[in-house]
Amino acid sequence: MNFYTVRDLRTTPKSIWEDLAADGEVVITNNGKPTAILLDITDGSFEETLKAVRQAKAMIAFNAMRTRAAEKGYMSDEDIEAEIAAARKGE
Repeated sequence: MNFYTVRDLRTTPKSIWEDLAADGEVVITNNGKPTAILLDITDGSFEETLKAVRQAKAMIAFNAMRTRAAEKGYMSDEDIEAEIAAARKGE
């Protein structure tokens, strides 16, 4: 997997697109931290790829909620609703 900075997007976009085509994914960093993943999408797979990414993000949020709940004990209904709202907003 190849890593590029946000600055590389402006200065060397050709190499990013070449690596994306070759490897299928490229990571973009900002201030040394991964902030985005570029995925190569084959013809006709956009909706399927988007659905898979959204499901993965939902599972990450769900697992984080379970971890916090295990650390704190049981959550109230209000806490659960607040967590769901925060996940939907992308917090």
